[in-house]
Amino acid sequence: MLSNTSTAVVRATLPSVEGALADISRRFYDRLFAAHPELLRDLFNRGNQAVGSQQQALAGAFAAFARMLVHHPDQRPDALLGRIANKHASLGISPGQYSVVHEHLTAAISEVLGDPFTIEVAAGWDDVYWLMANSLISIEQRLYAQHGVLVGDTWREWTVTARARETDDVTTFTLTPADGTRAPGFRPGQYVSVQVQLPDGAGQIRQYSLSRAAGETNTRHITVKRVHGGDSPDGEVSNHLHDRLREGDTLKVSAPYGDLIIRDTTAPLLLASAGIGCTPVLAMLEQLAVHGHRGAVTVVHGDRTAADHALRTEQKNLTGRLANGRSHFWYEEPYGAAPEDLTGLVDVSQISLPEGVHAYLCGPLPFMRAVRSQLLTRGVSPANVHYEVFGPDLWLGREVPIGV
Repeated sequence: MLSNTSTAVVRATLPSVEGALADISRRFYDRLFAAHPELLRDLFNRGNQAVGSQQQALAGAFAAFARMLVHHPDQRPDALLGRIANKHASLGISPGQYSVVHEHLTAAISEVLGDPFTIEVAAGWDDVYWLMANSLISIEQRLYAQHGVLVGDTWREWTVTARARETDDVTTFTLTPADGTRAPGFRPGQYVSVQVQLPDGAGQIRQYSLSRAAGETNTRHITVKRVHGGDSPDGEVSNHLHDRLREGDTLKVSAPYGDLIIRDTTAPLLLASAGIGCTPVLAMLEQLAVHGHRGAVTVVHGDRTAADHALRTEQKNLTGRLANGRSHFWYEEPYGAAPEDLTGLVDVSQISLPEGVHAYLCGPLPFMRAVRSQLLTRGVSPANVHYEVFGPDLWLGREVPIGV
């Protein structure tokens, strides 16, 4: 909780800071990478930096946290902090890095705001930053402890034991710990970070959902869609994996993290995905099928065509194994679709949903916004709509209320 003095200062200056967030975040990253170029090379996603999405995500999260401290001091932004902490743990973030961020973020705010950024204002915003940073550090330490790894040390060598082409642009890689030890357990819906050494020497990192349930084997699966970025750095890791990673190669992989997990299996479930967002849904479905889940499960997926729908057969078959499972697939172009499939964009207002449904969404942001809006219109509680974003979370703290 902010002190009374800091609360008054932050409340008074919040409109100015929010209005300048775009400039502050750009100035922050310019300063950070000038002082520590290795962070852009080996930690931050160069593609996201190039298009500005990471800057927007940082600004949105910081502003959302400050707003909550000022306007809702009796609430905890658990969803915001938990989502960021899981991503940080998958990257191997350590407590010392928060001091580096603080140095350059404070300088960026000062440079952009100018004279109004007095010593008193700086102290108030320092209070905001360290409340957020120390909360994240605490959560991240617990996450590391759960996996029995040292703080900041998340990487482990894995061997590629198989690769399977799912569609023209999607490949599944089967991985096994290179040292022969037991693979860490995970909950369906979670992801791992993958670090690759690119031709220019950069050690770029991306997150991929685990696309099969853990089961009894010592293997794990990631299903990767090739991103066609052209001359842009977007897609450089996915293209590297598709073009260069072969059976017998090794890969640096993190422990599993992520908070898109089914927490209440007694409730009716809606598992909605689009594009490569089907990967965490597939792991959830497999786990439900293995455990003989008997509750209502509605599976929804949208794609450009049936041929682009990676793991379509598996998704349909796993849903069919459930005692009370139904699937609905939408395709923008109907070529290759089955007679029961639908044409156009996903529209959950067209299907029946049980009362008290808990929804899990994964896919492009416009898709999730649309589905969430449709669900809220139908009376689904915002607290029952959960989501996962591949890449910077440009939604967190904006359309999604704190605590959801």
